[in-house]
Amino acid sequence: MQPKRILAFDPGFERLGVAVVERQGGRDVLIYSDCVRTKKHLPFPTRLQQIGEAATELIKRFEPRSVALENVYFEKNAKTAMKVAQVRGVLCFLAAKAGLEVLEYTPLEVKVAVTGYGKSDKRAVSEMVGRLVRIPPGKRLDDELDAIAIGLTGLAIGALR
Repeated sequence: MQPKRILAFDPGFERLGVAVVERQGGRDVLIYSDCVRTKKHLPFPTRLQQIGEAATELIKRFEPRSVALENVYFEKNAKTAMKVAQVRGVLCFLAAKAGLEVLEYTPLEVKVAVTGYGKSDKRAVSEMVGRLVRIPPGKRLDDELDAIAIGLTGLAIGALR
């Protein structure tokens, strides 16, 4: 049986956090991580297209078994929430089109899976991600670290199934 490989996204339209994680011999391994960026001056449909093309390429390149996404909740900015929801829609569509399982987690589930505490702050999640998987040296954006955490959540919860 092939290893459980997950392509994880932290949905956003200016920066889309991306990570590929896999369980190898009982250990979680980071295969790849990055941020896909789109330019503010571009029309939103063009930004969605760029995100979709990048996601399609990642699905082809890494051949994951699942795609993991965070369910995003915005208290204040409905306009931003609508655009992030559209990004999630594109990602779900592409995963379904590729025949991949879509895993969705709340921010609380991600925090519990990664740190063991549902009220952890971003710093605690980032620090724990660095303890759980080997991350190559270099500055990482929050979106990229969040994508890694979402992928690790998929591996942790998937191991319970």
